Amino acid sequence: MTKAYSRFLTALFVLFLGGMLVWSLVLPDRERSEVENRTLAQWPAFSWQSLKSGSFTEGVEEYFADQFPLRDQWTGLKARAEQLLGKREFNGVYLCGETLISRVEKPEPGLTEKNLGYVSALADKAEARVWLGLIPSAAEVWKDRLPAGAESWDQKAVLQQAAETGVPMVDFCAALTEHREEPVFYRTDHHWTTLGAFYGANVLLETLGKEPLEAADFPPETVSEDFNGTLYSTSGVHWLTPDTMEFRVRDAGLSVTSWRTGAAEPAALYDRTYLDRKDKYSAFLGGNQPLCVIRNENLPDGGKLLLVRDSYSDALAPFLAQRFSEVHLLDLRYYRLPAARYAAENGIDDIVVLYSIPNFLTDKNLVFLSQ
Repeated sequence: MTKAYSRFLTALFVLFLGGMLVWSLVLPDRERSEVENRTLAQWPAFSWQSLKSGSFTEGVEEYFADQFPLRDQWTGLKARAEQLLGKREFNGVYLCGETLISRVEKPEPGLTEKNLGYVSALADKAEARVWLGLIPSAAEVWKDRLPAGAESWDQKAVLQQAAETGVPMVDFCAALTEHREEPVFYRTDHHWTTLGAFYGANVLLETLGKEPLEAADFPPETVSEDFNGTLYSTSGVHWLTPDTMEFRVRDAGLSVTSWRTGAAEPAALYDRTYLDRKDKYSAFLGGNQPLCVIRNENLPDGGKLLLVRDSYSDALAPFLAQRFSEVHLLDLRYYRLPAARYAAENGIDDIVVLYSIPNFLTDKNLVFLSQ
C-alpha cells in the first residue's frame, strides 16, 4: 500500500466520521424508537458537577449512540453480519431457527429468596387463600431449541426453591411443557401467545377447583399478522416472519374497569388501537396499569380472584373471567397499598401472585406484598 493511498483512506475515513457527525447534529432528535420500543436518550443538561462526576460525558455518549443516523437500519445490518459469521446470540437473545428465545440471566444474589419471603408474608397475613404461579419462559419450555451450549439460568431450580416455601403452587411449567409442540410462545416476543395463555388459564382454574374451559368455545380471531415483539427489538434480528396475534374471548357479559389515571374509567378486554402500533401486546387489557377489574355479569356467584400481576396476566385474565364473578389485576410497580388489605376490602377469595420466572427473579417491587 502506497503512502498516498494510505492518506486517501485516512482522509476518506475522517470524512465519513465527520459527515456522520454533521448528519446526526442536523437531523432532529427522535424521542422514541418504534423498532426498539423504547424512549431514546436526549441531550443531557450541563453542569460543572455533572461534568466532574462524568455523568455529562456518559449522557453525551448515550445521546450519540441513540440518535445515530439510521440507527435502526444499522442495528439490523450488524445482527445480519454477525449471523453470517456464525453468531447465534444477539444482546442476550438466541436465534433458534425461526424463533427468538431470551436468555434468563443469573439473579441478583439473595433477591429470589427475598421475593419468595415476601410471598410467604402475604400468605401469612391475607384472609384469602394465596397461591404462587411462576410461568417458565421459552428458554425452559423450548430449551431443546436453544443452540448447543447456550447459557440460561435453571428455571426448574427456582420452581423447586419456591415449592419449599409451603405456599401452594400453580404448575404452569407442566401445562406448557405438555403443549410444547404448539405455538405457546411468540417467536419474536417473550410473552406467551393467546393459546399459551389458554392452557395457563386451565391449569390455574383446575388448581383453584374451577371447571376448565373447552378450546372449542374460544375460536381464534386473527387480529394481526405483523407483530414484531420485544425480542425482535432487542436482538436486531429483523428478518424473521412476523408473529400472528389472536384474540379468543368475546366480551359479551363482561365489563372492564381501569384505574390507569387513578380514577375509575371504562376499558376493554382488547384495546384494538394498539394493533396499529409497535407495542401490539398492549392490546390485551390496554397494557400496564395500576389496577384493572373484569366483571362477569352472567356469573354473580363465581367468586373473586386477585392477580398480583406482570404482563403475562393480561392475555390470561379474559379466560379466567369466564369462571369468576370478578378478576382483579394489581401491578406492584404502580399500586403501592397493601395487597392483603385490598383483598380484604374487596371480598377476594383467592390471591395468585402471577409472574413469569424471569420477571420474578428481577422484580424489586414484591417487597410491597409484605405490607
